[in-house]
Amino acid sequence: MPHSTAAASTATFAFRLSHRASSRFPASHRVLSLLFPCLLAAGCLCNGLPNRAAAAEPLPLLRLAGEITDPEKIDYSTLPELETTLSVVSPAEKMAGEVPEQFDMHHLQFQLHSYLARFNGRFWCIWSYGPPIEDEPTQEVRYATSTDGITWSESKPVTGTPEAPYAWIARSLWIRNGELLALAAHYRGKGAFGANKELELRAFAWNEEQGTWQPRGKLYDDAINNFPPQLMESGEWIVTRRDARFNVSILVGGKKSLTDWQAFPVVGRLEVKGFIPDEPILWPLPEGKWSALYRDNSGTRRLFHSVSSDGGRTWTLPTRTNFPNATSKLFSMQTSSGVRVLVSNANPGLGRRELHLSLSRDGQTFTRMAKLKVPSPPAVQGLERLKQKFRAEIASLQYPHVIEHEGQLLIAISRGKKQIEVLRLPLASVDALLAE
Repeated sequence: MPHSTAAASTATFAFRLSHRASSRFPASHRVLSLLFPCLLAAGCLCNGLPNRAAAAEPLPLLRLAGEITDPEKIDYSTLPELETTLSVVSPAEKMAGEVPEQFDMHHLQFQLHSYLARFNGRFWCIWSYGPPIEDEPTQEVRYATSTDGITWSESKPVTGTPEAPYAWIARSLWIRNGELLALAAHYRGKGAFGANKELELRAFAWNEEQGTWQPRGKLYDDAINNFPPQLMESGEWIVTRRDARFNVSILVGGKKSLTDWQAFPVVGRLEVKGFIPDEPILWPLPEGKWSALYRDNSGTRRLFHSVSSDGGRTWTLPTRTNFPNATSKLFSMQTSSGVRVLVSNANPGLGRRELHLSLSRDGQTFTRMAKLKVPSPPAVQGLERLKQKFRAEIASLQYPHVIEHEGQLLIAISRGKKQIEVLRLPLASVDALLAE
């Protein structure tokens, strides 16, 4: 996804700082808070950017073989391999309109951002679907269901096809108070990030009687989440938020109503030197603490990490870790056996052509890593000439989301950004890996 300009990001972050200052300090201090954005944007402070240097030494998030792991020395060819089985949710298909006889991957519809849920005896999957280029106008959100997670229904619309210049991005399935909600980001133009995007996070509720998704309105302005909100001990929900300038904050609320949220700033796009945050994930730790990981778009090919000790209200400065990442989205969850799994593209050398599963006993240090053996899918009728480009270790595998059901992990992915699939991994294989 494209990034906003440094100047715009600086202005956005400076405004957030001045807003916090004006609400916390007396009137005598507010003059400075109002001048601060102007000084910052003009280059009078911090050389024009609110940069704060991250720690020099990487945080040891990964400890394979009982030692702090040097990510440059990981021999991925020697990692254990975990067998998975594959089901196709939404097969690749040709784009609308005239397609040349010698068509290629760029003539196929775009399909990405897949999410899973188990609700009322069925598996549900939603994803983004649209023109061949990612996040172009008229992109919509579609869904399919399954009784067994193997055979899936034909896809149907969640949002419907918007008129240009608008588009939708699938943003998760959320079960709240016994109701299934599909969250989606609505925006203007090409891509959700930049100037004048009119970005909003909206919800659609499943209506069983009508068999359709009903609009439930806007959750938050200038917001795109990453995964579904998580329930806190207080009864409130917590979810990550990026605005249209890639500034990261946390939303807490959603208890009284779908619009009941309070935002807490985490990190500005250019606040930390050598770090451009994207697609954050978070999970709970004991004693009200929360842990967060971030994809980094600056080129470090590492994950960044921060911690909150007050229920997501304030956060430490994101710090570079020793955990490798091929600049892609990741997902983490705790299994019923108490093990935290992290699914990601952990081999920067191969980009997104490999998926990996890492394990942690305490939710703070990952001590095992394995490669997921992802089978090649069957050829799609009418697309046989592209069969090799969908083959295992050739096609990209990205944007995982994971749920657990009856001793299996179900992992939704996109292959080549053109086909939505679900992998099944026995939980026993995960537990056996940790026991090695």
